[in-house]
Parts: sequence; structure tokens; C-alpha cells
Amino acid sequence: MTPDPARAADFYHQLFGWTFQTRAMPDLPEGYRVAHLEGEPVAGIMPMPPDAPPAMPPHWGSYVTVDNVDETAGECAALGGRVLLPPTDIPEIGRFAMLQDPQGAVFGVIGYLPAVP
Repeated sequence: MTPDPARAADFYHQLFGWTFQTRAMPDLPEGYRVAHLEGEPVAGIMPMPPDAPPAMPPHWGSYVTVDNVDETAGECAALGGRVLLPPTDIPEIGRFAMLQDPQGAVFGVIGYLPAVP
């Protein structure tokens, strides 16, 4: 998340050679930029949400790719973790959830849709 997604995309393009494809998202007027390296998605850049606290700095969120987001969220809860954001579809990307482990660490899980040739 960043207040200037275009500038961030330029930085990471120069640093890592990532190319970007902007996807339209209903809640993000600027869209969601999917970073690719050698044709594979590796990251995403989105604008700061309008309701973000003013002191919240730009940051990276960590996601673990899983086969089934719904099952993983259920397993997290069963193991004493919390589901902070339930499994949610991301149009044309996949499905994700935000979880918290029993020690308080927050992380995301994501399952990507199959690539369309």
C-alpha cells in the first residue's frame, strides 16, 4: 500500500525489473497493479485506503499462497488463530483472507486463479 502507486511501480520496475498490469477493482479507482517477473505474478501495489489512519506509512503485506483459502482460514481458527478478514474474492486474481496467528502476527493467504494463456 502506498499513496503513490505509479511512483512505487516505477521504483520496483527499476529495482527488480518487474512489469505491471493494472487491474480494475470496484473499490480502487486507481486499480490494483499486479507485478510480474518473467510472466509470473510476484507482487501487487495498491493505493492507501481512504479510511487509513494518517500515520499509517506505506508498507508491504505478506501473503502465503495456498491451495484453498477457505480451508486455510478454517484451520487457522481451529488452531487458535483469528480470521481478521474472511475469504474474499478478488476479481480476475483469486481469493484471499487476512489471518492472525495465536501470537498476534498478521498475514494474508491467497489462492490465485489459473493463468489464462
